Amino acid sequence: MARQLDEQIVGRFPVGRRLRVLDVGMGQGTQALRLARAGHQVTGVEQDPTMISAAREVLAAEPEGIRERVRLVQGDGRDTGVHFLPGSFDVVLCHGVLMYVEEPDPLLAGLARMLAHGGLLSLLVRNGDALAMRPGLGGDWASALAAFDTTAYRNRLGLDVRADRLETLTATLAGIGAPLQAWYGVRVFTDTAADDAEIPADMEALLAVEERAGRTDPYRGVSALLHLCGVRG
Repeated sequence: MARQLDEQIVGRFPVGRRLRVLDVGMGQGTQALRLARAGHQVTGVEQDPTMISAAREVLAAEPEGIRERVRLVQGDGRDTGVHFLPGSFDVVLCHGVLMYVEEPDPLLAGLARMLAHGGLLSLLVRNGDALAMRPGLGGDWASALAAFDTTAYRNRLGLDVRADRLETLTATLAGIGAPLQAWYGVRVFTDTAADDAEIPADMEALLAVEERAGRTDPYRGVSALLHLCGVRG
């Protein structure tokens, strides 16, 4: 996903431009820190105190120049209008968040308002059109059959959450003024790997296969996650 995001950034902004990035639901700050290391000004918003503490701890170990480029805000991603002015950011990330939001449209509309003209909105969501893949590949036929007719699922943390369908999000992005410009699949072949699986020796080959599949039909359509990129008009 990081490679996909970099592809979109390079294709839409001048080389060397220091971008204003908002990472909503940043978790422990993996993407926020990566982009700060690349020279961008990053604001991370996270509601979970454990996650934001972890992000602060990781950030504290970075050189001063990188620490100065990162601002951390503890808060709800649905309250961006409280903290920031409209049009304040060139890039807005919302990765792995929508599955926990029962009604995502207000959140997405608020994120779109944060974007300057031509700004990039990057979403990572669970693919509601492929929920039967994981149980089906695992031989859990009852769960696979039930998954065809729902966007609800139980994640690996044991939480009941929701997925999004590409068609629905495409319409939503058009409606909030950040129409879809590109989309990718993420975890096409690796979704069934155990969380504690060892990193394989041929990791670069694995990444190359996933990257290729994530931009190629029909593979991307059955990926576990969808990476959608909209642009503020």
